[in-house]
Amino acid sequence: MSDYVCPLDYRYGREEMKSIFSETSRINYQMKVEAALARAHATLGEISQADADEITRVAESGDVKVERIKEIEKLTNHDLMAMVKAMTEQCKGDAGKYVHLGATSNDIVDTATAMQIRDALALVAEDVDEFLYTLAKLAKRERDTLEIGRTHAQFAIPITYGFKIAGYIAEMLRYRERLDEIMPRACAGKMAGAVGTGAALGKNFHKIQMEVMQDLGLTYEPAATQVVGRDRYTELVCLLATLGTSLERYATEVRNLQRSEIGEVSEYFDKAHQVGSSTMAQKRNPINSENVCGLARILRGFVMPTFENQVLWHERDLSNSSAERFTLPHVFTLIDYMLYKMNKVFSGLEVHRDKMLRNIASAHGLIMAEPVMMAFVGKGIGRQDAHEIVREASMEAEDKEIDLLETLWEREVVREHFSKEELATVMDPANYTGGSKEIVDRMVDAVENALEKKVE
Repeated sequence: MSDYVCPLDYRYGREEMKSIFSETSRINYQMKVEAALARAHATLGEISQADADEITRVAESGDVKVERIKEIEKLTNHDLMAMVKAMTEQCKGDAGKYVHLGATSNDIVDTATAMQIRDALALVAEDVDEFLYTLAKLAKRERDTLEIGRTHAQFAIPITYGFKIAGYIAEMLRYRERLDEIMPRACAGKMAGAVGTGAALGKNFHKIQMEVMQDLGLTYEPAATQVVGRDRYTELVCLLATLGTSLERYATEVRNLQRSEIGEVSEYFDKAHQVGSSTMAQKRNPINSENVCGLARILRGFVMPTFENQVLWHERDLSNSSAERFTLPHVFTLIDYMLYKMNKVFSGLEVHRDKMLRNIASAHGLIMAEPVMMAFVGKGIGRQDAHEIVREASMEAEDKEIDLLETLWEREVVREHFSKEELATVMDPANYTGGSKEIVDRMVDAVENALEKKVE
């Protein structure tokens, strides 16, 4: 058993995402950039096609070993140059002379990072789509499930649980759009040399840069310094941190609704094997939602160093390099894992409709104060006067711990405008969910249109 320090190595994160940012993958991405640079030179007649093919072969062969790169780095104290030398060693003939021709380290590093970001964003987009489908299924299933809406953690007016989930869907659809929009800005490389002028690449500098980026499927920095502009990374990390914060919002709602005194939903619990507490054998805790909330805090913690990495001296310095070795891999690994966890929570969520109705009944009609006020307005009573009638009756009902309908019916002004049956109909929570059900239908349709997949 290996000893690790970072929890991502042994507890959190999924292998598909972590593999994108592994040391071996990072080197492989960088060698792909070196190969694309050689191919661009060959296309423009600056080196032979045979030499470009040989450099490409070396980049793809697996013959360049991480261990050898590390041996060279001990001597050079420069990780990228160590990789260049290791590639050169494996090249046959004269091809090794043309590895890294005209490039600076960050041409390779930033372009490889853009490829990592592209592939990682593709995984995040898949996660979002899967989560959207789960939410749409849940919203459709719970379209008509009555629940109390709450503001300031107090009872407000009726909603449906499907309506609550529809709000999450609308938010996640916006993230889907944002991920599409950020892709070309975040996935930009550069091949512009030491300070971005392309001097070492000669007269074909612009053509070489465009050839490399088209070859790799990336955009490029049109006016670079020695690095790609770090505003791109700041936007990216802020977006993923914001996405994580939305996931924390959903997780927090699950945690609140699973409170013993509310009990309206709960995470799936394997009664045959799962343990909630080492001492309190009865416990069923919302551990996945709590996990997401904790990880969201760590995720947001990477925002500040990302902002600070944006500020470099002159055409560049090295202060961002060590920080970015932490920020991007951790941010992507965390958000991928959090989306996976949230999808797990909502795909197995237990919705306790009986307890939702119990909580509605416990309000003793007070949550129906607004519809009574609006019904008064419909009878010709001024809105402010109607508000005061219902407010006084509500305060009395709460003080006496009786139903609002009773205190209302004691008032002559109420009996003048309503029959008791009419008042009871007005105060039926099922009759006052507004456009909740239609909103659910629209959001489910929006998911089906976005994913081109029927929500069952």
